[in-house]
Amino acid sequence: MERVESDRHSRATAICPATTVMCILILFAASASGAEGPFVRVNQLGYEVGTESRAYLMAPIPESSSVFHVVSSKGVQVFSNVMGAKLGTWGRFTVYALDFKIRDTGTFTIDVDGPFSATSPSFRVGTAREIYSRALRNALSFYENERDGEHFIRTPLRTAAGHLLDKQATVYDSPDFDSNDLILGDLKPTGDVIDASGGWWDAGDYLKFVETHSYTLALMLIGIRDFPNQMGASAGAANFTNEAKFGLDWLQKMWDDESQTLHYQVGIGTDFKGDPNVLSDHDLWRLPQVDDTLGGADPTLRFVRHRPVFVAGRAGSKISPNLAGRLAADFAECSQVFRESRADFANECLAAAEHIFALADRSPRGALLTTAPFDFYGETEWRDDLELGATELYFALATADGPLPSAVPHTDPEFYLRAAAHWARAYITGPNDAGDTLNLYDVSGLAHFELFRAISAAGHPQGLEVSQTDLVGDLRKQLENAIKQANSDPFGFGFPWDTYDTTTHGAGLSVMAREYSLLTKSSSFEELSRRWAGNILGANAWGSSFIVGDGAVFPNCMQHQVANITGSLDGKPPILSGAVVEGPNSFAATGFLDGMQKCPPGGGNPFKRFNGNGAVYKDDQQSFSTVEPAIDLSASSFLMFAWRIAGAPAKLVPSDDISTALDVRIVYTPNPHWPPRRTHAQRHTSQNGPASLQH
Repeated sequence: MERVESDRHSRATAICPATTVMCILILFAASASGAEGPFVRVNQLGYEVGTESRAYLMAPIPESSSVFHVVSSKGVQVFSNVMGAKLGTWGRFTVYALDFKIRDTGTFTIDVDGPFSATSPSFRVGTAREIYSRALRNALSFYENERDGEHFIRTPLRTAAGHLLDKQATVYDSPDFDSNDLILGDLKPTGDVIDASGGWWDAGDYLKFVETHSYTLALMLIGIRDFPNQMGASAGAANFTNEAKFGLDWLQKMWDDESQTLHYQVGIGTDFKGDPNVLSDHDLWRLPQVDDTLGGADPTLRFVRHRPVFVAGRAGSKISPNLAGRLAADFAECSQVFRESRADFANECLAAAEHIFALADRSPRGALLTTAPFDFYGETEWRDDLELGATELYFALATADGPLPSAVPHTDPEFYLRAAAHWARAYITGPNDAGDTLNLYDVSGLAHFELFRAISAAGHPQGLEVSQTDLVGDLRKQLENAIKQANSDPFGFGFPWDTYDTTTHGAGLSVMAREYSLLTKSSSFEELSRRWAGNILGANAWGSSFIVGDGAVFPNCMQHQVANITGSLDGKPPILSGAVVEGPNSFAATGFLDGMQKCPPGGGNPFKRFNGNGAVYKDDQQSFSTVEPAIDLSASSFLMFAWRIAGAPAKLVPSDDISTALDVRIVYTPNPHWPPRRTHAQRHTSQNGPASLQH
């Protein structure tokens, strides 16, 4: 069954006799184009009351005489206007702006009248809290359903614990890989065994990575700290505090602070070149609770039952700076969030943060350490991570109101403030400046905002390597790249639709635009923040939200094993609410594994007719490239929702600093590497391995 929005088909025969020349031309053009429609695309969660709002009309042929009406659920017309400007073409459609402002709350639809007619899905107009609060609760439920180990949460999707054998996991050296990401030789045990249980699965598979975990927790803990009424102790059903503690508990297992040893991965997702019969996580489609006993003593499944843990190096060795920076940020934020409620835990976190930061490799050579293999998450930038880690260490020390643990090497917050400014300068003058926006691969969009606030809190000390104006200017530079992209897209989206990570980039851009709007009092960037949020919530060519449970149309057929096996396939409960999927891409992946529930049950792709401009979207459990969710993909969404509801962090930037930020002047120079093109985003389920066992 196709769960795309209903539309009114051509009413040309109803508005004039088909024998007239005008109607004959209209009908011929529509038939020749092969397109149906038109369609109205809206933010399916709704629009904030009293704001400049935009929906989109996708027409099968150019139009110029249509009008549209916003109609309440009671049938009252509350707004009317002529159709707006032509925004460009998308595939076989011409896209037009439908701009409106509604000052009353309620539920509405948009009716378009003209040569063709269409009606939008219903949408809400209300306060940001009314529109986005449920989405925040959904985001929390996604992480609760991603829990591994004995402390899983029983839900309609989860009935049993998985991977209990991770409690006694054998540690191995990092393996070597060939050019096809096949493991060379045998895994080499170090002789150590650790408790690697718990944590969140990375994505639709069951692997666990410090790479994505550390990014997710950095954003989650900042959200809890800055938005206590939306994500913290006062948030009720959307309180992320316990979930953050669960994630931190796993990181404390992966980082052994006593021996100064980092372990960075649990499980393998690729096969062995010399022994292709040995299976990995990505060769199977099953529920997590079967893994501990899968295949009995079958040696080909030994690394599924007994998942390897990879170590980053020997005790006290240098740590790849991307991981060191984000882990330092995580543990420093931990000390801020839990200082009042769990003082001992907060002190442990603070000591770990300083120890990890001190071990950061400040002159890395070759590929950064991310995952095994590197291609799963090919991160290249690291200065932003050190900027974020140092900034959060500043806040941790500056806000500590009791005795610090004796294991802390530095007690002066300004030590870390100056380090943060150094790494911010290194990023701004480095090779990847403005080459990306807020997402797993670049956190400068968050680090710059945090450092701006830290400089204010420190009283503007002299001699820092960057100024607040520098930081705001670099945020602007990143956003200008997104604006240039948006100006070339009929839907005004700030990131290309035909690449990986479209959805999470949209949420990250919404956050960055709101940060910039706060610092500069810019209404135009506030509007962009709303529009970019709307793009990933239904105001796009496909008329689909790319966050499960948020909106009327969303992914039903994710490449996620639990959701596919135990969830519904039609959008009705149980669903993996809050899961953010990849979104449109340049291709829809294929590859069937035994155990997959075919989805859509009847096959086909109802979204195919909306593909265009090089971008495709397919809601099919085989398509990891478009509909696999992941913990890092979802992370920017909860910050986006919290920002939209709260408007600003609980502790505002001083108003005098905001006014000085208004003086920013930059010369915009597009980054030649924008937009980022990721050709190795293979974190998602591989389809190249042997077929799985039936079970």
